[in-house]
Amino acid sequence: MVPESNRDVPSYRVTFFFGPEPVEGRPDVLACVFNVKKRSWKAGIQISVEMRTDQVAGLRQRMRLDDRLAKSLTTLDPQERPHYQERIADCFAQAVCWCKLDLRLQAGVVQENQRIHVDEMSIELDQETNNRADDVLAYILGELDLTPDHSVPSSC
Repeated sequence: MVPESNRDVPSYRVTFFFGPEPVEGRPDVLACVFNVKKRSWKAGIQISVEMRTDQVAGLRQRMRLDDRLAKSLTTLDPQERPHYQERIADCFAQAVCWCKLDLRLQAGVVQENQRIHVDEMSIELDQETNNRADDVLAYILGELDLTPDHSVPSSC
């Protein structure tokens, strides 16, 4: 879970289900799926969150993710690094999708499975991920069982 996720939406319980996966017929789009349950609902729903791959790449670059993770990766066996690099890309996409989901939850959702389309909330997401860069980094490090490197400034 992305730390501070749901900070403004405490009535929802969110769990990551799967992704990122390519969206059928759209090679430039990926999606992550989350299970969402509001306390007052008897059953939860699934929300698919779509992102353009170029937007994910741009956010990764603006956050200087590779620079911020570099020292943590130097502690790994060189043969294991490619696997971690692949997982970093997946975890980053998951974290960014989670941020986009949180933006939707702040506005409220109805109790039915739904999709957050690729072009929805792009500007808001840019700001949200900038505000939560440390949370995104902590999520990735936690998923990979790596220790954070505090020598790189966290401001983006």
